[in-house]
Amino acid sequence: MKLCMIGTGYVGLVSGVCFSDLGNQVICVDKDLTKINKLQNGFIPIYEPGLNELVKKNIKNKRLFFSNDLKNSIKKSDIIFICVGTPTKKGGSSADLSQIYKVAYQISKSINKFKIIITKSTVPVTTGDEIEKILLKNNSSKKFSVVSNPEFLREGEAIRDFIYPDRVVVGSNDKKSNKILKNLYSPLITKGAKYVHTSRRAAELIKYASNAFLATKITFINELANLCEKTNINIDDISIGMGLDQRIGSRFLRAGPAYGGSCFPKDTKAITSTADKFKTNLSVIKSVIKSNENRSKLLLKRVYGALNNRIKNKKISFLGVTFKANTDDMRDSSSLTMIPELSKRGANISYYDPTGIKKEFNKLKNVNFAKSISTCLEKADLIIIHTEWNDFKSLDFKKINKNKKTTIFDMRNLYLPEKMIKKKIKYLSVGRGT
Repeated sequence: MKLCMIGTGYVGLVSGVCFSDLGNQVICVDKDLTKINKLQNGFIPIYEPGLNELVKKNIKNKRLFFSNDLKNSIKKSDIIFICVGTPTKKGGSSADLSQIYKVAYQISKSINKFKIIITKSTVPVTTGDEIEKILLKNNSSKKFSVVSNPEFLREGEAIRDFIYPDRVVVGSNDKKSNKILKNLYSPLITKGAKYVHTSRRAAELIKYASNAFLATKITFINELANLCEKTNINIDDISIGMGLDQRIGSRFLRAGPAYGGSCFPKDTKAITSTADKFKTNLSVIKSVIKSNENRSKLLLKRVYGALNNRIKNKKISFLGVTFKANTDDMRDSSSLTMIPELSKRGANISYYDPTGIKKEFNKLKNVNFAKSISTCLEKADLIIIHTEWNDFKSLDFKKINKNKKTTIFDMRNLYLPEKMIKKKIKYLSVGRGT
């Protein structure tokens, strides 16, 4: 099939590349000409394992193309995916849909035959209705179908999630588009993916509801970890005991820093904003948002305690600063709260992340990027394991422990407290009474 992906951000690029790998002809469109030129030359703007190889392979096989010519790309394609950003509105909590509606208007002027217009971006309920209204201003309803087809890609696992999804959700209000999309996704359905057909509005809400529930699980286990610390209980035991209940499941029950990234923070806010619009109070999700916002402050208090509230001139080393492993995404990472606050209090901060230097810290006083783990940890008073990269799961503590005063604060519970005690290492973790 001939597909057009509008927007080469995380969703548009990964989805477009994977669709081309399934044998479709795909044009990925972006208004940023510099970005398009780089992509055409095989340069990938995001860190995602395996993506670079797939891009080169499908460019070579002439199934994947990059362009900044939106009008012609739409005309050449049968199915148009809208994959532009829907960030939180400045000063508010609702989703900013300005890019979505701008793209819908541009599509409306370029429809030359029947097109399926799909929102792949995460959008609030009724967005599809608004897109339909925009398209109807310049076109007959027989010329297009508006569909919601949310993505469920995890950063760092996106290619696997696309090829082996739990489910494919398609929200359409007509049989024709549903039949075409079921055919498009047939290679994944034959591998075991469940195909779920719903109304368009239901598909829009499924994405938000899923992310809000996962964010709730993370926040729930983080709050239980606070209780475990007060009662000398190991949160790992609680997670295992709960997770074995099939009604609950073990995933997203790992205590640690606040949730971050491109989805959970903005999507939890957006769903409560939509509910407020329809005069419904999603009080549970509102509590999740508030608790998550307080999480970094709570962990900072433990950092202060570990240093006896003497922060000035102390060397603090951060291992990992992204919101999770296997991504270079800094959006809403708790390090963006912690590092500036510690810098203000006079700490000397060194950080190492496998994805390199971060512009977010460039202007901060006494904050430096280390080119290696060993350089980062040199003469540290406190080592914070912030992100669960594999690089940090087997550190040589004998070398680190040359500085007997070093304390390790393992925010991801990568190590066992009893082993640290045996090695006479000052060790703190989350929710284990240590």
